[in-house]
Amino acid sequence: MRKFIKWGLTTAPFLYMGLIWFMSGNPDDMIIKMEHDRFDRIFKESLHLIEFAILYVLFILALLVHNRLTYMASFIAAMVAGFYGLTDEIHQSFVPYRSATLIDAAKDLFGVAVCLLIVNRTYFRNKKHPLARGMEWLRMKLH
Repeated sequence: MRKFIKWGLTTAPFLYMGLIWFMSGNPDDMIIKMEHDRFDRIFKESLHLIEFAILYVLFILALLVHNRLTYMASFIAAMVAGFYGLTDEIHQSFVPYRSATLIDAAKDLFGVAVCLLIVNRTYFRNKKHPLARGMEWLRMKLH
C-alpha cells in the first residue's frame, strides 16, 4: 500500500498537468455552468489563485515522499508550476471561447508564491509547526 501511495503522489503532478491542459483546451463551461453568470465568472476567476498552487503542492508532496525536498527543490517546483501557469495562459489564447490575460497569469503566480512562502516558512524554518510536522510524518511513513 505504501508503494501505491508513493507512486500516486509521484505521478499526481503530471496527471494534474494533463488535466489542466485538457480543461484549458475546452470551453470554460464544459464541466460546470452556474445559474448566475456573475457568480460563475467570479468563481472561475478565483480558481486561478489555487489551480497552480495545487500543482506546486503536488510537486512538493512528490519530492517529500522521495526524500528530495530541499529549499532549492521547493523553489524549482514553484518555478515549474508558475511557468506551467504561463504556458497554460498562452495555450488558452489559441482556444476558441477562452481568453488569456496578464491578470490571470498574475493570479496563477500569486497562488504559487503564497504556497511557496507557506512551505518555506513552516517546513524549512519552523519544524514545530503543525504543517511541518504533518509533512515530516508523511515523509517518514512513505520513505
